Amino acid sequence: MSSLNIRIPDQLAERLGALSSKTGRTKSYYVREALEEKMEELEDYYHALQALENVSTGKSRIWTQQEIEQGRDLED
Repeated sequence: MSSLNIRIPDQLAERLGALSSKTGRTKSYYVREALEEKMEELEDYYHALQALENVSTGKSRIWTQQEIEQGRDLED
């Protein structure tokens, strides 16, 4: 497991400490949980941006519902 040192605003550190104290979990636990959740959102966001870029540059294509329903060869 890797470690990472970060600086956070005092108010956020206080909130994190209070949550940790109330629940008996470590601050590291909550930072990992928050980071994992946010990373999933960021990865999805950038994946969507890449997909849009691929469509706008012609690397990918979007098919209409009608094309899909007609069973056209979608590999082209």
